[in-house]
Amino acid sequence: MRTLQSRWLGRVPYAEATDLQRALHERTADDYLLLLEHPHVYTLGTRADPAHVLVPPAQVGADLATADRGGDVTYHGPGQLVGYPIVTLAEWRDGRADVVAYVRTLEEVLVAVLADFGIAATGDPDATGVWVGDEKIAAIGVKVAGRRTRHGFALNVDPDLSMFDHIVPCGIADRGVTSMARVLGTAPSTAAVVDATVARFAAVLGYPATDHQSVAKTERVTSGGDMSRLTSHARNEGDARDTRDARDAGMQGEPVRLLGRLAAAGVEVPAADASGRRPERPEWMKVRADLGVGYRETKRLMRGLSLTTVCEEAGCPNIYECWADRTATFMVLGERCTRACGFCLVDTRHPLAPEADEPARVADAVVTLGLEHAVVTSVARDDLPDGGAAHFAATIAAIRARAPRTTIEVLIPDCKGDATALDVILDARPDVLNHNLETVARLQRAVRPNAGYARSLTVLARAHAAGLVAKSGLIAGMGETDDEMRAAITDLRNVGVEVLTIGQYLRPSPAHAPVVRWWTPAEFDALRAFAESLGFVHVECGPLVRSSYHAKRAVDTARATATVEQTA
Repeated sequence: MRTLQSRWLGRVPYAEATDLQRALHERTADDYLLLLEHPHVYTLGTRADPAHVLVPPAQVGADLATADRGGDVTYHGPGQLVGYPIVTLAEWRDGRADVVAYVRTLEEVLVAVLADFGIAATGDPDATGVWVGDEKIAAIGVKVAGRRTRHGFALNVDPDLSMFDHIVPCGIADRGVTSMARVLGTAPSTAAVVDATVARFAAVLGYPATDHQSVAKTERVTSGGDMSRLTSHARNEGDARDTRDARDAGMQGEPVRLLGRLAAAGVEVPAADASGRRPERPEWMKVRADLGVGYRETKRLMRGLSLTTVCEEAGCPNIYECWADRTATFMVLGERCTRACGFCLVDTRHPLAPEADEPARVADAVVTLGLEHAVVTSVARDDLPDGGAAHFAATIAAIRARAPRTTIEVLIPDCKGDATALDVILDARPDVLNHNLETVARLQRAVRPNAGYARSLTVLARAHAAGLVAKSGLIAGMGETDDEMRAAITDLRNVGVEVLTIGQYLRPSPAHAPVVRWWTPAEFDALRAFAESLGFVHVECGPLVRSSYHAKRAVDTARATATVEQTA
């Protein structure tokens, strides 16, 4: 049985969506339907006439991008549902796929979706796309390689139609463009159109099951055995009712805005008792402090070199074990973060300027500790033009110069999606590029409001494409389900992640997200087995696991696996 992996990703820049498509196209046999919106962008297909772009895109607040799909110029923007199917087509002739038949299938899907909203639309054998009378309501442009598809369709739900006036849409000058909102007189919700699109795509292409994940709250609805019907709720921010419910639930001293976002995402926070306390931490989550010689020596070294470690700043439960073993994760670029994730203890006051000698001091510590594997991370520095990328590169270079045999792992922020900044780090050639997805799609906006599910997957896809060992981590216990965790694990593997860490969330303070669930050791074992079945090279999965736990063991395994594969 083929399962369609459908994902509603919200608003995603065009370049990020392109790289994510390529990763899923090259890495996996799983079939995906990525659904999203783009910021304003005009795209030129392989047969585009540049003269069909009538005004400079920047003049109207849009980007211009080239695409390796078929077709001419088109527009993408807010209010338009873009669908990117990455699916394997049946063999047609000489190992190839029937691309024309596939395009007609996409037209059939969209005609059926529009019919669900009472709109009579048709295809046109002489003009690709879907039409309402003489006006195009959906454009189609695809790329098929090795019978795997990329690109797809763009359905006008309620975009700014005036943006089409600045181009000759699809190179057709004598026919207009319309939208669902214009035809109906009112705009349907994007959530409703997403649901209909998933259902119709699965039905027309013959998928018996759909695993739908969304960056908004979703619930599965079954009717007459139809596994693909899904209902989405809660758009970009929590609605006022959910926020009021959270505020009025007797959660004194807790973050109203965060609780509102969690409520909007469908998270049911465990009720507190009369004293305000929630269920006690289970025995398997209790750690005995070991302040032995190794721990004290590592702490003395960190203080002597004025270095910051994420071990302390993030309250890692493994600090005693790791420091006793003279290992630590260095945190560069200061201890003040420009983001305020709902699970993180790191300081969020205004950050200070980077210290120019910090890379050298980290290298000194690596040499003094005699580290075979060094892990370097940082706070998010959205205040810096490159997000701190050059500082990471300088730190990698300093360690390489002082300790050439030491392998280097960097645990980086998302560089605000800036591919140029990320390339600065990739070009420095760390052995491992770690970027944490942190949580499942539905909870991203609740606990990572300044990050993004698609963006994180794209960072990891770019790292894998650059030939680095890609690594990521997930936090369990913030309100996710078993199925959602497995879907996130699947997505990570399918963009090329080789090393995975999964650990239990611990609430740093009453101002952070509550612990919704204590995953048991047996449940972590089940997640590990699932991840290993997907082909991850190394998996650290357990209640006390954190991103850098047994990091050297992971890189050794990845290297050994790569050596075996090259030999084979």
